[in-house]
Amino acid sequence: MPRLGANPPVAADEWAPAIPTLQEPRFSQSLERGLAILGCFTPARPVLGIADLADELGMSRSTTHRYVITLTRLGYLEQGIKRKYHLTLRVTDLGISAMNGMSLFEHAHPYLEELRGRTGFTVSVAVVDGPELLLVDWLRGGRRGQRLIDLGLAPGSRLPLYATAAGKLLLANLPDQDQRERVAELQLTKHTPNTIKSKTALRQELGRIRDESLAVADEELAAGMYEIAAPVRSSGSDVVAAASMTAHSSMIAMEEFVDALGPHLISTADRISARLGYRREDERLGG
Repeated sequence: MPRLGANPPVAADEWAPAIPTLQEPRFSQSLERGLAILGCFTPARPVLGIADLADELGMSRSTTHRYVITLTRLGYLEQGIKRKYHLTLRVTDLGISAMNGMSLFEHAHPYLEELRGRTGFTVSVAVVDGPELLLVDWLRGGRRGQRLIDLGLAPGSRLPLYATAAGKLLLANLPDQDQRERVAELQLTKHTPNTIKSKTALRQELGRIRDESLAVADEELAAGMYEIAAPVRSSGSDVVAAASMTAHSSMIAMEEFVDALGPHLISTADRISARLGYRREDERLGG
């Protein structure tokens, strides 16, 4: 977003007009400032403090702080460690909803239905929301053992990031600073003997996952629950969601689950990504 105000910061709540539309009687300067603050957060700079924002926009720190507090209370910003802020899922939802006028749910649902129909396993698509994984869509498979790992889940359910394949995959693909802050905020609770118990072990796991096309959780959230997850990417190649599949250990061996079903899940995630505007590098170079 263009820098607002070419002059140095001005006192208190005064703003040196830099855009002609500010003179229009129905133009909302407050809305402009709020959107300008949100526009400062980028993949290269996902975490910013009050001073960073004030300097970027040419506003006083007191004015900037007032707008940031408002955006935080409205759910568009979240304060992390060191009193700095990052965007929340609410902003992501706005962007995803704008893609072709459809939501992530609408993009993903038909592909998840197809995958469930072909495999019989439970499938879902999820995003990061603060310290949790938010299920945007969740479809239970028709195989008998799937009921053993329902856990009362439904679209809108929340799960711990560190104990799920989808959560670990999304954490692994966050910008470095954002990942550090989110991991620092996590409270690791033991769900099964296989749950990751330390943040050091979690960071090591995220490092292994980052460059992989598939993440795995082997009975880390619930006994007998296998999960695999694949990345869903935006038009800018960022990982914005995770498509996942779960199975009960009585139904299939973990190695077979990964080897036989992993390619189908990755293909589904790629098709959802294509609906979001993502094109692989070879497609871009060839197009």
